[in-house]
Amino acid sequence: MALKALDIYKLLPKKNCKECGDPTCLTFAMKLAGGKADVDLCPYLDDQAKAVLGATTRPPIRRVRIGVGERSFEIGEEFVLYRHEKTFFHQPGILFEVSDTQSPDEITSITKRVKDESFTRVGTDLMFSGIAVRNRSNATDSFAAAVGIVENVADLPLVLISANTAALSAALVHCGTYRPLIHAATKGNFKEMCALAKQHGCPLVIKAHQLDELAQLAKDCSAEGVQDFVMDLSPASLYEFIASSTGIRQLAITRTAPDLGYPVYLDATAGGMQDAWIALGIVKYASVIVTAPLSRASAKAALTLRQNVYTDPQKPIQMNPGLYRVGTPGKDAPVLMTVNFSLTFFTLEGYLESARIPCFMLIVDTEGLSVLTAVAAGKLNETLVLDAIRRFDVENEVSHKKLIIPGYAAPLSGRIEEATGWKVMVGPRDAAEIGDFLNEEWKR
Repeated sequence: MALKALDIYKLLPKKNCKECGDPTCLTFAMKLAGGKADVDLCPYLDDQAKAVLGATTRPPIRRVRIGVGERSFEIGEEFVLYRHEKTFFHQPGILFEVSDTQSPDEITSITKRVKDESFTRVGTDLMFSGIAVRNRSNATDSFAAAVGIVENVADLPLVLISANTAALSAALVHCGTYRPLIHAATKGNFKEMCALAKQHGCPLVIKAHQLDELAQLAKDCSAEGVQDFVMDLSPASLYEFIASSTGIRQLAITRTAPDLGYPVYLDATAGGMQDAWIALGIVKYASVIVTAPLSRASAKAALTLRQNVYTDPQKPIQMNPGLYRVGTPGKDAPVLMTVNFSLTFFTLEGYLESARIPCFMLIVDTEGLSVLTAVAAGKLNETLVLDAIRRFDVENEVSHKKLIIPGYAAPLSGRIEEATGWKVMVGPRDAAEIGDFLNEEWKR
C-alpha cells in the first residue's frame, strides 16, 4: 500500500534544509505521497529509507512514451481507479490499423487521414494518435515495405504487430529510432523480443491470458533489461476485458502486485462490435487502442468520449481571456463581455454566429467559473472588466464605448460603468435570446 504523507515524513531527516526545493520536509513528504517528487531529491536519506520510499512513492503505473516529437504520446502514470477521486492524466492513444496486405495507396490514404484529420471541440483540436502496422502476410519484405510507406507519409507514433521477429527487425530499420511500440512478447519468444526492444530503445507489449502469467512475463522481460511495457491480455469478450483491465488497475494502484503496474493494450479489431470495444477501452483503463479506420461519426464519438473522460473533473474547461471576433466586425460592432468558462463561451458564440451579426466577445478571466457563480463568488467585478478592456486594447478596436454584459451580471452594471466610463447594456440571461436583443436594442 502507498504510504501517507505523515508516514513518509517520519522517514525523512526533518532538517528542513530546502535542498530538495521545498521549504519543509513535510511539504516534500506531501509531494512524495502524491507521486509529484522523487526520493533522490533528498540528499540526506539513507539507503534503507530510499528503498522503502522508492517502492511506495513511485507512480503505481509506469509512464511509457510512444513515438518521438510533436505527435508522440505518454501513457500510464495513473493513481486512481475512478477519475472523480483525483483525475486521469494520460489519455489513451487511439491508432488506426493498416496491414502489409493492403495496397500502397490504401496505406497512404489511411496514414494521411490520421496525420491531417482533426475535430475541434470546446477549443481543443482532437486527433487520432498514430498508425498500427500489422504483419498479416508474415513476410519480412512486405511488412518492412508497409512500415516504410507509413514513415514516408507522416511522422506518427507506430505500433508494429508481428509474431515474426525477422519481420520486426526489418521494419525497425525504417523506424527504430522513433520509439515504435513492438507487439508482442510472449512466454515463447520474450528473449528475442526483448533483444529487439533493447537494441532500438523501444517500448514492448507483453502478452498473456492470465494475470499471474502476465506478472511473470513482466519479471522475465525486466530481467532481460527492458523496462517499458504495455500489457495485452487478449480478452475474448467485453466482460473479460472489464474484469482483467479493472483487476490490473486495482492491483497496480494499491501496489498489491507491482509487476502489473504497466499500461494496458487493447486490440479493438477482434471479435466485432468495434465501437463498443473502443468506448469500453477508453472508460476502463486501456492506454493503447488499435482499431480499424473509423467512420466520421464513430471517430467524433470516440474522440469526444476520450476528451470527456480525460478532462479533470475538478477543473472547469477554460478559454484564454482575450478579445475574440465573431464574423468580421467593424468599428461600430457591439462588444459583449462574458466569462472564460468554455461552455458559456461556445454557447454564446454559437448563437452569435446564428444571428449573423458581426461582433466582439470580450472574455475575462473568472478562473473558468460560469457567470452566475463568478458573480456570487466575487470573481467577476468591475476591476476585472476594466483591466480586460485595457489589456486587450478594446478602445482602439471600436469607435464607441458601449459594453453588453450578461443578464446574470446585472448587479454589477453600475459599478462597471463607473469604473470603466463605458455605457453598460444588460443583455439577456438566456444566450438564445442574444440575436433578438442585438437586433432590437443595439442601435437604439
